Amino acid sequence: MISQDIPKPVPTAPTSPADLSRLFHQLNNHLGIILANAELLENRLSDGTHRLRAGQVISSALDAIATVRRLRQAAEAGQEPESTP
Repeated sequence: MISQDIPKPVPTAPTSPADLSRLFHQLNNHLGIILANAELLENRLSDGTHRLRAGQVISSALDAIATVRRLRQAAEAGQEPESTP
């Protein structure tokens, strides 16, 4: 499937905590798909350079998942998220 064929939802601002929770859940689902596919590629690739790039995607996806977790915790607590070094 070509990415152009995938319909893009119209973005709307969350109007309730439940809406925000759904957005975090959707984002985590997307990041999980990226992570799973990068892990599959890393395991199947034989070229060292491509394996390294897949590993970078894995690392970045894990960092993004952790960031989403911090954002969600900050939103639930009604505060600014803490930055990471």
